[in-house]
Amino acid sequence: MAPAQEQNGILGYADKTGEYKRKDSQFRNFVSNEPGAEFPAEKDRYHLYVSYACPWAHRALIVRKLKGLEEIIPYTSVHWEMLEKGWRFAQKDEQLPGDNVTPDPLHGEGFTHLRHVYFDVNPNYEGRFTVPTLFDKKQNKIVSNESSEIIRMFYHVFDHLLPEKFVKLDLLPGTLKGEIEATNEWTYNDINNGVYKSGFATAQEAYEKNVTQLFKSLDRVEEHLSKAPGPYYYGDKVTEADVRLYPTIIRFDPVYVQHFKCNLRDIRSGYPAIHKWLRHCYWNNDAFKSTTEFTHIKNHYTKSHRQINPPSVTPLGPVPNILGLDEEVPAVAARK
Repeated sequence: MAPAQEQNGILGYADKTGEYKRKDSQFRNFVSNEPGAEFPAEKDRYHLYVSYACPWAHRALIVRKLKGLEEIIPYTSVHWEMLEKGWRFAQKDEQLPGDNVTPDPLHGEGFTHLRHVYFDVNPNYEGRFTVPTLFDKKQNKIVSNESSEIIRMFYHVFDHLLPEKFVKLDLLPGTLKGEIEATNEWTYNDINNGVYKSGFATAQEAYEKNVTQLFKSLDRVEEHLSKAPGPYYYGDKVTEADVRLYPTIIRFDPVYVQHFKCNLRDIRSGYPAIHKWLRHCYWNNDAFKSTTEFTHIKNHYTKSHRQINPPSVTPLGPVPNILGLDEEVPAVAARK
């Protein structure tokens, strides 16, 4: 087993076959409305640590916005840079795009990195220092650092504090839950994590296996979206399927094509239905657009993953990062 390379932004390790293996999240607690709950649902009790660069944290930001939780759960974004000590907070004199990219607002000046929050909670902590991290300010405890569980906490547990329009928004409706759960399984393994398994593979065979499966599953998404009524994954209402797929697809052309060698096709010229869905999410739903920060995305991957890109040179393209709602690359436009 190759050693883990957390200092380079890898949240796992490559095994003897060259396969990338992601480590499990360590904090798996839940906010609850049950009487006597360790983590009760209260306004301004919790703080969310995120990175605009990280697709897993991006999920949490999207759901926070969709569910109208801005006044309930404040957040801080770390700097895009992730080196030897992991995610670091921005310094006071650093001006980066995006809201709330600041020093840690909850702790002292010595908390320069997210790891300091983890060690303050548990001095003997030996796991990953990841985003998103949901932090309980009252108890100085980390509730969870598992994105798939954090977003589901946000779906309804704070509904008693929200206006009716946000209460009615159901990202996991009962009529679709089984289908969404099944879709989540292969979307996560083949696409969300598939880009990492391709990019962090350390053997040709492992890379080819994973990148081939990645594009087979993108073909599967394309087929679904080409037949679906749209404009979202399952019709006219946004669901968890959109929330879980979007952070990978919005990063695909700007980063994954070149940086992770996911270059069999790009989205804008190779997947017309996915491209249409992506642009709808970005341009027509502010929860997706306002949480997307391309500067953080491109700089993080290309300047933090130095085992992949030693000189930390960031490619300029594609230009633009995302095309307009009805805009196509010339080759696609010419086919119409």
